[in-house]
Amino acid sequence: MPPLLTIDLHNGVPAYRQIMDQIKLQIATGILPAGTELPSTRALSATLALNPMTISKAYGLLEHDGVLERRRGQTLIVRERPADAQLTARLDPLRQQLTTASHLAHQLNVSPAQAVKLFRELLDSTIP
Repeated sequence: MPPLLTIDLHNGVPAYRQIMDQIKLQIATGILPAGTELPSTRALSATLALNPMTISKAYGLLEHDGVLERRRGQTLIVRERPADAQLTARLDPLRQQLTTASHLAHQLNVSPAQAVKLFRELLDSTIP
């Protein structure tokens, strides 16, 4: 069973989207390796106290995106992905955060050079 997902019903992001994003992030970081079985819709809806249709929607979209696969008679599992798809999966959450940061930089009238310099400083300060 994957680590517990947390849903914030007050942050403006639909619950199904939060589930999708967290599962994708757990896959990208290796917490959920290929072949890992996910909890059933009913079990996860009970754990998160959400409508089963919310879980079903998230799972269905993840299956449609090729992140999960349904095996006959089994629950959904994390799908094996080629190396280039794994890299893309790892970069997507960063891309989302940087997109938000780039919009903020633009609104604050911070030049691209200043923003990149700040990002490099942050990267250097967090690398052990």
